[in-house]
Amino acid sequence: MSTSKSQQPNRQQLIAKMHKALRAQYKPVTPNTTRPMLEQVLYACCLENAPYDVAEKALQRLLQGYFDLNEVRVTTVVELAETLHDLPDPARAALALRRVLQSVFESSYAFTLENAKKHSIAHGIKTLEHLHGATPFVVNFVASTTLGGHFVPLDHGAIAALYLAGVIPLEDYHSGNVAGLDRLIAKKSGIEFSSLLHQFGVDVLTNLHGAAVKRVLQAVNPAARDRFPKRGEPLPAPTPPPPATGKQAQKAADAARSAAEEHRPAGPQAAARPAGKTPLPPPGSGPKRTADGKPIPGSKPGPKPFVVKPNAAKPLTIKPQVEAAPPAKPEPKKAPPAKKPAKPEAAARKKAPKAGKVASKPAGGPRHSTQLARKKPR
Repeated sequence: MSTSKSQQPNRQQLIAKMHKALRAQYKPVTPNTTRPMLEQVLYACCLENAPYDVAEKALQRLLQGYFDLNEVRVTTVVELAETLHDLPDPARAALALRRVLQSVFESSYAFTLENAKKHSIAHGIKTLEHLHGATPFVVNFVASTTLGGHFVPLDHGAIAALYLAGVIPLEDYHSGNVAGLDRLIAKKSGIEFSSLLHQFGVDVLTNLHGAAVKRVLQAVNPAARDRFPKRGEPLPAPTPPPPATGKQAQKAADAARSAAEEHRPAGPQAAARPAGKTPLPPPGSGPKRTADGKPIPGSKPGPKPFVVKPNAAKPLTIKPQVEAAPPAKPEPKKAPPAKKPAKPEAAARKKAPKAGKVASKPAGGPRHSTQLARKKPR
């Protein structure tokens, strides 16, 4: 006879049993919170569905094998995957690393995210969510370790473990979205539970029918054997629900487009913007306004926002080529007229000095300064 719904344990009880069983099987790993925020994001990209020690070695090999992060950004995914060869899925991690670095570079033209730590946790999470290539696991891991928030990062292995233990239904397993899990765990034990669950999820993906996985599931929920696949069969791959159609799809597309437009990075390498679209001015700019939004007369206006004009170029007209005429033969140059010989009387007149002028001394004679020095003053 099946157990009634009222006698089935709820999620709170299952999480408590799971935490106790995981603590008896694994040792918690304390994450390194002294890294810069961008390096923590890169470490989270390597850690997804991978053991802690393997991800640590992969990140150190990546940082030491390249000159700087800009070289990593311009390296191909195939070469990065060769560097991250010991990860479970090196191609996925390499693609995520490149996308994150490219997104950071286009937004700030520098490889740093330390500015996101100066504001609230919500501001930092929003900055992470708008990084192209940052998965929900990466966002929650960095938010819980670097930003000090209370989140439980879930990759595919952790979600599969929660499904086998009966904590989440099959719909959440396929969608990959587990809502409200952080509210079932105390904040002081959130990082410990996350590290234990991550290790258990790695074992679920690599050794599903091992003794450690079965021991933990039996201690958490004996009814987990109904969800457990047969020996030799893998866990079924999650199939996300089909995309929405009609008004829901249009509403979701408009919301995504407005969010992308609001957080679009500035600069010549930013993403393309529709022609004639004017971005919102930065906060604090523009004329001062009253509480109802009306501008105060006499206040100075702020900087004008940049407007991208449509690229309306003039059509090119290519003229037909005309056959060039053969080059004309150069005319022979005429010889210059011969000079007439000078008369001997004119030559003698040129050589003779004029009257009233003193003839110059020969080259060996005294200089002009010597003659001036010999003159007596008047």
